[in-house]
Amino acid sequence: MHELLSDTALDQLFREARTYNAFLPKPVSDEQLRQLYALAKFGPTSANASPMRVVFVKSPEAKAKLSPFMSEGNRAKTLAAPVTAIVGHDHTFHQHLPRLFPHADAKSWFDGNQALIDITAFRNGTLQGAYLLLAARAVGLDCGPMSGFDNAGVDAAFFAGTAVKSNFLVNIGYGDASRDLFPRSPRLSFDEACTIA
Repeated sequence: MHELLSDTALDQLFREARTYNAFLPKPVSDEQLRQLYALAKFGPTSANASPMRVVFVKSPEAKAKLSPFMSEGNRAKTLAAPVTAIVGHDHTFHQHLPRLFPHADAKSWFDGNQALIDITAFRNGTLQGAYLLLAARAVGLDCGPMSGFDNAGVDAAFFAGTAVKSNFLVNIGYGDASRDLFPRSPRLSFDEACTIA
């Protein structure tokens, strides 16, 4: 269990993986979406809070519902992508803690503490969204994560009547490297970004 992954796996997850703006006209199945969630759900969150909630937008009707809330620069590529994941976080996640974190009374840590609920939901939902990207890559899919949308509009259209708030979107499919794929941008070196104390 504690061996370095192969170069092929590391390339697929990190080194050769790219943010795609265009996708091949190849469908993504519901089973593939279930597979990627089955991996992503195992990423750690504080107190196993698991606040991420996802709407996988696939149907023409759902795409049409999402379209008005996209920025002009993101609309066309989102409508063309096989799937767009709306990654949100549930501000009532703590109601599930008696089941998800049964060895402590973790629900009581959050009851009546809205500030702690909000920051925990956002932080851990964001972590889970990153796990979702890696899980998609692990099952052979490509991703195009993005901001550039009206969060309040998306929340009203897709999360009405819930305590879920949208965070970011991810177009998912099979990336088309022949279109709109920019050269890889530089990254900070270890010494620029890290210290060892």
